[in-house]
Amino acid sequence: MELNIKGKVAVVTASSKGLGRAAAEALAAEGVNLAICSRDKDRIQETADDLQAKYNVDVLLDVCDVTDKSSIESFKNKVIDHFKTCHILFTNAGGPPPGKVEDFKGEDFKQALDLNLLSTINLVYAFLPFMKNQRWGRILASTSITVKQPIPTLALSNVSRVGVVAFIKSLALEMAPFNVTANTLAPGYIMTERVDDLLKNQAKTENISYEDALERLIQKIPVKTIGKPEDFGALAAFLASEQAAYITGETILIDGGLYNGLM
Repeated sequence: MELNIKGKVAVVTASSKGLGRAAAEALAAEGVNLAICSRDKDRIQETADDLQAKYNVDVLLDVCDVTDKSSIESFKNKVIDHFKTCHILFTNAGGPPPGKVEDFKGEDFKQALDLNLLSTINLVYAFLPFMKNQRWGRILASTSITVKQPIPTLALSNVSRVGVVAFIKSLALEMAPFNVTANTLAPGYIMTERVDDLLKNQAKTENISYEDALERLIQKIPVKTIGKPEDFGALAAFLASEQAAYITGETILIDGGLYNGLM
């Protein structure tokens, strides 16, 4: 399928690894020019070099802490100075630490909200005016299956990510007349460093082997496998496309059938 986004400009945050890297690569494969960022200078440089070499697209990189509003503003200024606009925004940040409610204090939840919710809000405010002005935009917010089905050992994620869904839904309603769509991607278990760390933590907590922790997880997933980053990237690229113009305000699961609810 031709996605008709070649030559567009996409901003992809936390893109040196994991789901952000997967989204950036899928967009680059479609000929989209990229502005990517991470807190890790060496890894984001490596990612930029790799994507430029493989896909021959223009890649702007920056070191940016998405929990810092001034850092987002600096990143935005560099993007606009270089590309003059932004067509696609993929908001993403690392997940907060695992644990149950009683493992944390109020300050921990505040930090999680800064990481997942406020970073999304501030990134949207930074780039939305350019989408409205050109009457074309795609906003994609990466969250988690926890927005639909809370996971007991991910209390911070359960709380901090659900607000993103409410924000994106509200945004979608307001931006529809401007041909700007806004959707939430809710992955289940995709084999990234984050999931690898969660499995290691589970193995340590339950005093079992990593292999046993992995097998337990696989058995919970109806398709009996953990998703690949490429699976997630393909969904992000489609939602950023012209063909997805009639999809907005949605929370789209990519979880191998793990979610048990109807809605």
